Amino acid sequence: MRNILVIGSGKSASYLIKYLLDKSETENLHITVGDLDKENVLKLTNNHKNSTAITLDVFNEKSRVDAVKAADMVISMLPARFHIEVAKDCITYNKNMVTASYVSDEMQALDAQAKEKGLVFMNEIGVDPGIDHMSAMQVIDRIKAEGGKLILFESFTGGLVAPESDNNLWNYKFTWNPRNVVLAGQGSAAKFLQEGTYKYIPYNRLFRRTEFLEVDGFGRFEAYANRDSLKYQDIYGLDDVKTLYRGTIRRVGFSRAWNVFAALGMTDDSYTIDDSENMSYRDFVNSFLPYSPTDSVEIKFRHALKIDQDDIIWDKFEEVDIFSPTKMVNLEKATPAQILQKILMDSWTLDPTDKDMIVMYHKFGYELNDKKYQIDATMVTLGEDQTYTAMAKTVGLPVAMAAMAILNKKITTPGVLRPINKEVYQPILEELENYGVIFKEKKVPYLGYNPLHV
Repeated sequence: MRNILVIGSGKSASYLIKYLLDKSETENLHITVGDLDKENVLKLTNNHKNSTAITLDVFNEKSRVDAVKAADMVISMLPARFHIEVAKDCITYNKNMVTASYVSDEMQALDAQAKEKGLVFMNEIGVDPGIDHMSAMQVIDRIKAEGGKLILFESFTGGLVAPESDNNLWNYKFTWNPRNVVLAGQGSAAKFLQEGTYKYIPYNRLFRRTEFLEVDGFGRFEAYANRDSLKYQDIYGLDDVKTLYRGTIRRVGFSRAWNVFAALGMTDDSYTIDDSENMSYRDFVNSFLPYSPTDSVEIKFRHALKIDQDDIIWDKFEEVDIFSPTKMVNLEKATPAQILQKILMDSWTLDPTDKDMIVMYHKFGYELNDKKYQIDATMVTLGEDQTYTAMAKTVGLPVAMAAMAILNKKITTPGVLRPINKEVYQPILEELENYGVIFKEKKVPYLGYNPLHV
């Protein structure tokens, strides 16, 4: 049997493992899943006869190498920073590899060796990055094949709660890594192209520069800019595009409220707070506000952020209980971002019956025969439960499908790759439709960012 090694059995691995096990009879597969938590592996493999659960510490060289050597294909579902050691083993022992993570500089440095050995190292084939690449390139290539010239490309993705689980005032819960949510947008200014002009949004303005999106059947959303929208300009072949913007989707009102946390400094991860373990949530908030012998924390908070007493944003802060004098931080030498994350996890952790949702929205503006056109494409995927989530489906299924395509020699181009070529994206997008991951396209008037053409 052909042995596929899956390293990591975290939240994104459920659909991946199920897909491979479902294919194991017809495709002659044995699935070995390695993780520090072997019990979690056993929950996902459910003692399937074509599976083996192993305890695998990626930092234990012998166990890692032994597992890689025994495999015909390696899938790494580890955090991105841990892929590189696995990748080096794959180079040494001539194994193809798939990850859902962004191509790091270290991974890109293996490109020449992978090509020399004829190995396929497929990366960025989850949801974002992944399905966004594939669905975008499918339309971009089609427009170009018809003789069109791309002048606008916008792409938005969000991990949210499904409508039936959307029961708080923020219309948001943590469906993925909470730390990434708290730190979103930090590190550099958002950079994008708008009507041929480079635009920048510094972090202190990021959540006040949003745009609205309407998704049929799901209502209105907002989006704020990603840090670098231009990183895929060359990769997508959009060198002449006038507008290029990538953003993160939230429900309307989230960004304005989140901006309050950012403005106060609660999302800062660059320093620690003294005596944080003995702070109440109220103490934490008060530490960012001026001293007053008479005013309450609530009054100082309202005054500092200019929040009127009838502003609906106020209810959002009361809902997450940031003014509680009894709830304790209980984190030693914590950064503000770590404390904020703990506070929000009280309110935003998914309940056992909650379901998640992935929303993706692309806009393609193009010129053809001296006329301007626009296509909008949307995709909404809903989770089934806390194991088989929308996030796990949209990350895990493309990874599994790519692994099978490489194993069956349908993808043969060697090197460190992204799923931007037709041989990769077309069959995977077609197969994803069988699992309910479907893009709906509609033609809309092209307005760009300058509808008056001034």
